[in-house]
Amino acid sequence: MVEKKEDFQPGMVSTINSVPELGALTEKLAFLVRSKLWVQIVVCMILGIGIGLSVSQEGLALVSEQTAVLITGWLVLPGHLFLALIQMIMLPLVVSSIVLGIAGAEDLDKLRKMGLRIAPYFVGTTTVAVLIGVVLVTFVEPGQYIDPQMLSAALADTASGVVGKDLEKLTLHDRIVGLIPANPLSAALDESMLQIVVFAILTGVALVSIDSNRARPLLELSSSVQELSMKIVSWAMVIAPLAVLGLLAQITMQVGVDALVGMSVYVGTVLLGLGLLLGFYVTVVFIVGGVSPSKFLSRVREVQLLAFSTSSSAAVMPLSIKTAEEKLGIQSSTANFIVPLGATINMDGTALYQVIAAVFLTQVFGVELSSGELLLLIATTIGASIGSPSTPGVGIVILATILTNIGVPASGIALIIGVDRILDMSRTAINVTGDLTACVVMDRWLPPKSDDIEGGVN
Repeated sequence: MVEKKEDFQPGMVSTINSVPELGALTEKLAFLVRSKLWVQIVVCMILGIGIGLSVSQEGLALVSEQTAVLITGWLVLPGHLFLALIQMIMLPLVVSSIVLGIAGAEDLDKLRKMGLRIAPYFVGTTTVAVLIGVVLVTFVEPGQYIDPQMLSAALADTASGVVGKDLEKLTLHDRIVGLIPANPLSAALDESMLQIVVFAILTGVALVSIDSNRARPLLELSSSVQELSMKIVSWAMVIAPLAVLGLLAQITMQVGVDALVGMSVYVGTVLLGLGLLLGFYVTVVFIVGGVSPSKFLSRVREVQLLAFSTSSSAAVMPLSIKTAEEKLGIQSSTANFIVPLGATINMDGTALYQVIAAVFLTQVFGVELSSGELLLLIATTIGASIGSPSTPGVGIVILATILTNIGVPASGIALIIGVDRILDMSRTAINVTGDLTACVVMDRWLPPKSDDIEGGVN
């Protein structure tokens, strides 16, 4: 924690709330590596599938159907609690993270100068990631390997279905105007994610523009809300292994091997997409920075491994900054601006995962997306990725809201939550790689300062 807190200013948000505390945060999350939480998740995945197949009437049928329902009903309780926790803190976590990410750059002068460059870059790379995801999931169609009727029956008691919006009745003019929430509270109650994201972005930009003394109370409130939300997420992650075991046991018991085949194709689709996105990054670094893919990956592999182990870009932020400056030769001012900002609003791997998961679930539940709905899904995913906090497990939180916009039952999350931990680890490694790629690009686009490291990446 920060021992001495100076007068709070907008430009100090990341200084107070990110960089100094992230050293401690890295230590706190180091237990994920030592205790191997991901191993617990994998073990519980295997146990859940094994229990489900053992009690399933389509599997080993070791017990009667009534007993199987009773067993899985109690086993799934931690899963329901897990889903309730992440849904409860979804909105405050997203809004506070976006506000702090935009208003909390360490160097506000540089924020104003770089805004016209970094904003289009982040949006551009996120768009590339989402398009990769859409093309892959549309081509592979992993949802076709699961019987939608069986799945709907299996998940009927998890959460009520969400009625999709009739987007065909809205004109383009209405949709553009609808991006601005006339009533933010109403948008929050309706879980209109895109409106919430727009409201948070405008709030963050406005806070940068007003007097620091007037901005301080709201920034402190946002900081507290984010910390509170992340604490609840950390509580949820404690029961994540049991949640995975129960959810997979129930789903496997009710839908059988078909669900397992479908999930393997789904996981493969996401990992393939992340691999293609990594290829895009190294290509950008080679073209812009003149660095070979092997050299770039060898210099950032420590950051990738730690990010993979902790599933948190925030936890590895100090190492990311150090790697950018010392191993990639990035200007100090650029690294200290891009990495903290990117850890909050540059989540390409998460965006790719979310759009694949969303389209996968529409395939599973038989929801047909029109061209307009698909474009809205892409726009919502791009916007939502800006608010994806850089801590373990919250990618699934953002996905919950995206699903409500396309008419997919919220209970669909129960199908993918079992494999989310592995995918969370993988996409976090890609996210931090994207931040370091952005450092290389911005270092080339901006003139160096006299007190910065010269030469960039060699």
